Parts: sequence; C-alpha cells; structure tokens
Amino acid sequence: MTRQSVLDSLAQHFDSGRFFEELGRRVAFRTESQIPESAPYLRSYLTDEIGPELEAMGYTLELYDNPVEGGGPFLIGRRLEDPEFPTVLTYGHGDVIRGLEGRWDEDRDPWTLELAGERVYGRGVADNKGQHSINLRALRAVIETQGNLGFNSTVLLETSEEIGSPGIHEFCDAHRDALTADLLIASDGPRLAHDQPTLFMGTRGALNFDMTVTLREGGHHSGNWGGLLSNPGIILANALASIADAHGHVKVRSLMPEHMPNSVRAALAGIEIHPSPDEPEIDPGWGEPGLTPAEKVYGWNTFEVLALHAGNPENPVNAIPPAASAHCQIRYTVDRDPESFLPALREHLDAHGFPQVHVARSRATSPWAATRLDPAHPWVEWAADSIEKTLGVRPVRLPNLGGSLPNDAFANVLGLPTIYVPHSYPGCSQHAPNEHGLAPILREGLLAMGGLFWDMGKSFPARRTDSRRTS
Repeated sequence: MTRQSVLDSLAQHFDSGRFFEELGRRVAFRTESQIPESAPYLRSYLTDEIGPELEAMGYTLELYDNPVEGGGPFLIGRRLEDPEFPTVLTYGHGDVIRGLEGRWDEDRDPWTLELAGERVYGRGVADNKGQHSINLRALRAVIETQGNLGFNSTVLLETSEEIGSPGIHEFCDAHRDALTADLLIASDGPRLAHDQPTLFMGTRGALNFDMTVTLREGGHHSGNWGGLLSNPGIILANALASIADAHGHVKVRSLMPEHMPNSVRAALAGIEIHPSPDEPEIDPGWGEPGLTPAEKVYGWNTFEVLALHAGNPENPVNAIPPAASAHCQIRYTVDRDPESFLPALREHLDAHGFPQVHVARSRATSPWAATRLDPAHPWVEWAADSIEKTLGVRPVRLPNLGGSLPNDAFANVLGLPTIYVPHSYPGCSQHAPNEHGLAPILREGLLAMGGLFWDMGKSFPARRTDSRRTS
C-alpha cells in the first residue's frame, strides 16, 4: 500500500457522496452550546456519533464532564501504537453557533445538509464539524490502508468553543498525561482565500473593554442647559479620537507591538488579500501606515470601536444625555503583553485630560490568549512540504490567525507546537445564516490531511525534546 492509495481512497469516499452522508448525520445534531437545553445533544454528539467512529479506528475513549459549570463535556480518544513513536494531538469542537432557523436563504433548514452547486450548507459545516470530520476520516484512511498510523494519535473534542471554551485550560492542566504529545495538528478557521491552501500556527488574542463617561442622573433639556453642561457624548468622542485618528492609526503606541519579528514579516511577504465578491472591499488607507494588508491582520495589533451609545439613538430627544459608553476591542499578537493595555490607556487618558472616562475590562473578553509558532519552524516547513506534495500548491503560511481560538490551552498549558490546516474560507458565513463550505475545499482538505498523516508516520521531523514553541 502506498501514499497514493490513501489519497485515492479519500477521493473515492468524497466523490461517492459518503462523506456528505457522514457530515449530514453530524450537522443534524443541534449542538448549540449557547442554549442550556442543548446539553443532551452536546453529550450525544460525542457518545453516539464521534465515539463509535473513534472506537472503529482502534481508539480507547474517555468522556469527561466539564470542570466549569455551564461548560459542555470533553472526549479524549487515544490510539497508542508504540511508546517510541511520536504522538500527535488533534483537536476539534462539536458545538455550533445558534441555528437561526427561519433566517436562511431559500428557507433552508440549518440542521439538514444541502448541496447547491459547490456550496455545502448546514450549521457546523465550516465551524467545526466539517473540519474535524475531514481530519478523522483522513486518519481512518491511513489506518485502513496500511493497518497502522506509524505514530500515536490523541483526539480531543470539546463542546463549548462557541461560548469561549469554559474549562478547557483547567481540563488540559488536569489531564496532562492523557494529552501529552509532540505536536498539535488541528483544523479551524478559514484559509487566506478559497483557492489558497493555508497553514496558520497560532491566533491573535482579543481584549474587550468598555469606556464610559457618567456625569449626572438623567438628561437635561438642551435648550435650557446646552452650553452649560458637559456632554458625555462629546467627551467620549474626543477621548476615542485621542486614541486613534480618522484613518484608524493608533496613537497610543504602547498598545502596538514594538516591532514585527523578521520571520513573521518574511512569512507575510508577498501575501495579498483579495476579498471575494460577497465580501467588503479593503479600505487601503485604513490602519497602521507602512504595513501591507496581510501584515495588519496577521502580524499587528488593532484597536476597534465595536459599539457606541449616548442618549436614545432609536428615539432621540432634546436632552443632553447623562452618560455615554463605547465597547472597544484590541486584537493583539504575542508581541505585546495584554495586561499592559488598560493601564496604558488609563495613563494616556489622564495625560490628555480625560480623567472622567472610566475604562474597565468587559465580561465579553475572550479567555483565549495570543499564540504563535514561528513560521520558520522546521515542523511548519515539513507540513508545507507534505501539503505541496499532495496538492501541487505551496500553502500560504500565516504566523497566526487574525481571530481567536483556544489554542493557548495547547500552546501554553500543554507546551505544544501548534499547526492548523483550515478547510474553510472567509466567505463561509460561519456565525450567520447560510453557513456553508465549498466542496472543492472539503475535497482538497481530505487529500491534504491524508497525505499529512501518511507522511507523519514515515518521516516525522523531530521529537518534543528537540524543539518547542518559539514564541
């Protein structure tokens, strides 16, 4: 049996429609982690769908309750072939965002897989059931082709990612022995573009915070008091303008990285971002001057105002509002300590005459910290070589995803190098109605992962003791 045998079997599995039958079963589980009533579906997805799949592949299973109240269960599957073999940890999440029934085009049911041309509709197709289904099927193809993997495999499925992965850090810390590995290979998030196979080696973090100005109780008539009373909306607007200018350039430089690592700049060199027809056009003059669009998203920090409020926007009245608020966010890379952000803002606001602007971390802050494996790491080169061998295209290597994932549980708690191979694309509507995957990407994903897992059993580049996470 050969590497090509694995690829041929995966191509046949996809082209015959069996992959869609498998994915359709999984989409039908209403695993909406934001809805407490969905708890039985979260558990049954692991016990009735994923568990039997792993058992058929020779994995031993353990189901665990979440150590944090409100979080869904975890499943660990382990296939230990030889203690001398390296171990690969594979991660995915079985929960999805709310189905939003009734809001999908053409009255589609989010819990029924539907093919329309190249689009494959269904809640979870892109995030994350389709992606971890590809990886599990690729592992199975290698086992069925040659009888073994040639490495030890651990699969971790959680069911709370869409609510911030409560408990995952505590769980990884408590189950270090079961999750010990040499490398994480997982799939989530989008490719750079639909036609560009992609690797990313970490994520940006997100710090959400509120800026509020509260001056008095109740509004006061603008005709009688205008010009006499300080207006919270004006104060807040000026405070925000002192942080970032009209072109999105952040003036509080302590919120930005001091520099971009050479390996990150080299990895992003030549990468262009081309939005698809249903995505917004890039504003070329927005953001950090001197950076390319790719560097702005994948190698730098951003300050964003996500919401503004003063008075009654839905029904304005002639009154000076008593308060104003802004919900803001800093997306950040590993190059700056996020614990320094709010103190830096406090210092800046005080120095610029805004002591009345209160700054506080929001409860909406992501619990996931920024992570990054150096894009020049030899394991990244190895993974890129494998995918190029399979698809005939060199994958784009992003230092980190622009968004956030619970990757710090693996990179920081477990100390693993982390590589993600995404099987989705930016226009997939993953958290909205009409979530879908593209059939060509799903098929390429099966082939890429089949080749990657085959190569892993033949020429794994290094052991854990030889190389660790570099940043």
